[in-house]
Amino acid sequence: MAKIKTIGLLTSGGDAPGMNAAIRSVTRSAISKGFKVKGIYRGWEGLINNEIKDFTTESVSGIIRQGGTILKSARSERVRTEEGMRQAYDNMTANGIDALVVIGGNGSLRGAMEFANMFDVCCVGLPGTIDNDLYGTDSTIGYDTTVNTIVECVDRIRDTATSHERIFFVEVMGRDAGFLAQNSAIASGAEAAIIPEDTTDNDQLEVFMERGIRKSKKSCIVIVSENKDKGAYYYADRVKKEFPEYDVRVTILGHLQRGGSPSAHDRILASMTGYGAIEAITQGQRNIMVGIRNNELVYVPFSEAIRSDKPMDKKLISVLNVLSI
Repeated sequence: MAKIKTIGLLTSGGDAPGMNAAIRSVTRSAISKGFKVKGIYRGWEGLINNEIKDFTTESVSGIIRQGGTILKSARSERVRTEEGMRQAYDNMTANGIDALVVIGGNGSLRGAMEFANMFDVCCVGLPGTIDNDLYGTDSTIGYDTTVNTIVECVDRIRDTATSHERIFFVEVMGRDAGFLAQNSAIASGAEAAIIPEDTTDNDQLEVFMERGIRKSKKSCIVIVSENKDKGAYYYADRVKKEFPEYDVRVTILGHLQRGGSPSAHDRILASMTGYGAIEAITQGQRNIMVGIRNNELVYVPFSEAIRSDKPMDKKLISVLNVLSI
């Protein structure tokens, strides 16, 4: 195996608070070990388009507090093709890049795994996604900040819900994972969370209506995990039809959740995993994601990290049900 001298760094997929802290950590950790670093702009699409620049310690000065990603991000359809991957690999080798560090979510790390397998190159991933849906790490970069953002928004919505005695359905991101919805519901004192992990045969809306507002409350907040077919509007429309006596509103937080300065937790997580990525490369590891489990760095094979069944602690559902009475 050829000695690694130059590391390419890219961010891919949806942006997440803390990505810049990860960029900073990878860059400075790599330089401290004697590696050269090259920043790849606009993710996999940028690698295909040869948007690559040399990075120094000064390139990442002052960015730890910034949201988003200074490397920009873009979703790439071309990287899903053999021709696109070949172009990305040719640009990588032409720039003298021997290894890639990819910061992103499920799709980004899947792309890294396929790229590594196709060209036998070293790829290391960092879990950069607000959804917290990557297996093998307790938390993902951006998740903590996003929960805090949601809670701040729900606290404000609560004022209006109480003043006007309304039911608010607040839709949050998360794709197929309900971590954002469930934990922000507990933290904000919401009356219910409707999440994909609640797989009982019971109708979640019906159970909530019977348990909560119909008995004692005239206003409440329900956090709904985004869903193509059954999002916040679906449940709001049902309440309007089935319980017309209630005043119902919908708030979709959308991309508001992605922005903002990262929390201390996300800055530390990004710094630790960025450092861990360079340690992994130095040790000769490859094709793994760096995560944190029980406050310890762990190296998780890509195939395990992108599993779609990261478990949620079902006790959280019971906690919310009891506390929302």
